[in-house]
Amino acid sequence: MSAEQTNPFDDESLSFLVLVNRQDQHSLWPATLPPPAGWNVARGPDSRAACVAYLDANWTDIRPRSLRSG
Repeated sequence: MSAEQTNPFDDESLSFLVLVNRQDQHSLWPATLPPPAGWNVARGPDSRAACVAYLDANWTDIRPRSLRSG
């Protein structure tokens, strides 16, 4: 990767999505990329900071749903 290229997952200037899968796992995802199969948009597009704040507030148990008790 050249110095001019940046990782879209770290680029604060881009819009982002928060994705969620069937196991209630979440992912921060650049809005410029199509979501992978099996993932749905839970928030966005929005700023990276707003999406990270959403993750902090809403994804408090990072274990897949199948591993959580009761």
